[in-house]
Amino acid sequence: MGIIFGLIMLVILVFSAILHEVAHGFVADRLGDPTARLSGRLTLNPKKHIDPFMSIALPLILILSGSPVIFGAAKPVPVDPFNLKEGRKDIAIVSLVGPLTNVLIAVFASLILKGLKLSTPVLPGNSDFIFFIIYPILLTITQINLLLAIFNLLPIPPLDGSKIFALILPEKEASIFLSLGSIGFFILFFLLMFPIGGFSLGGLIFNLLSFSEKLLGL
Repeated sequence: MGIIFGLIMLVILVFSAILHEVAHGFVADRLGDPTARLSGRLTLNPKKHIDPFMSIALPLILILSGSPVIFGAAKPVPVDPFNLKEGRKDIAIVSLVGPLTNVLIAVFASLILKGLKLSTPVLPGNSDFIFFIIYPILLTITQINLLLAIFNLLPIPPLDGSKIFALILPEKEASIFLSLGSIGFFILFFLLMFPIGGFSLGGLIFNLLSFSEKLLGL
C-alpha cells in the first residue's frame, strides 16, 4: 500500500472516529448530560479528540503493515450516567448512536459511489479521475465506517456493544460485566491474535464486514 493512500486512510479513520464520539456526546446532551458539551467535545476540531496512540500510531501501524483489520479510536467523550434521565437505558442509547453514525456514513458514501458508477459513462474526460481517485476514497470511507461500527458493537467492555448488551442483564451482573472494561482491550487483542477452539474474532469481523458490503451492493 502506498504511503499517500495509507495517510488518506488514516485521515478518514480519524474523522470517522471523531464523528462517532461527537454523536455520543450530542445524544448524551439531549438526554440530560451536558458533560461532553461543557468539556468542549461537541466539535469536529481534531485537537479535542485525537489520542496520539489510538488515533494515530496504532491505526498507522496496522495500515502500513497490511493488516486485514484496521482499528483506531478518538478519545472517548465524557459521559456522566448520573445525569441521564433513564439510567442504563439511556447509556445504551448513547452507546448505540456512535456505531449507528458510522453505519449512516457508510450508507451515504456507498450511495454516492453507486451514483457515480451509473453516471461515469456520461461524464467524458472525468472517468479516470473518478475511477482512480474518487472511487477508492468513497470505498475506503464505506469500509472503514462499517469496520468501526462492527468493531464497536462487539459485546466486550469497554466497547459500545457491551453497554447495549448490559441492558439485558440484571443490574448486579451488568455492573460486574462492565467492570471488565479495564482489561477489555487486552481481551480484544488476545482474541484477535489467538483463535480459540476454531473461533477467530478477526475472522468474524471480516465475515461481518463482507456481509455488510454485500448488503450495500459493493
